[in-house]
Amino acid sequence: MGLARILELVLLTGALVIAALALRRLRLVRQGGIDVALRTRPKDAGRGWHQGVGRYQGDGFAWFRVSSLRSGPDRVLDRDQLEIVERRGLTVPESYAMPSGAVVLRCRTGVDELELAMRQDTLTGFLSWLESAPPSGRLRR
Repeated sequence: MGLARILELVLLTGALVIAALALRRLRLVRQGGIDVALRTRPKDAGRGWHQGVGRYQGDGFAWFRVSSLRSGPDRVLDRDQLEIVERRGLTVPESYAMPSGAVVLRCRTGVDELELAMRQDTLTGFLSWLESAPPSGRLRR
């Protein structure tokens, strides 16, 4: 096999992976998903964000990383454990990777802290879902 043939196979494989990721994201969004970025290390100034699609599943918020071929969610946030600690706008370094007007929520999950970034219209739905938890749910503003 020549070098050109190997290069063709590498490019074809890359194109297939990109197409699979795009189809996966499209399927998630069409099934009620919303665009949400997640960062597991809130102390990293402007770094560490991962783009994804979130979906409400009963008392859980399933988050699927866009660049993952995994069939299940990469993270599931339990509504009973989720607590919003802080709400803020984007910093300058973050604004390059996020949609304009996005809002960042620093959250505690019972085990660790993370940040979620979403547009304002998405935030309204997320807060409604979070507030509709049974009385034991905790939400601070």
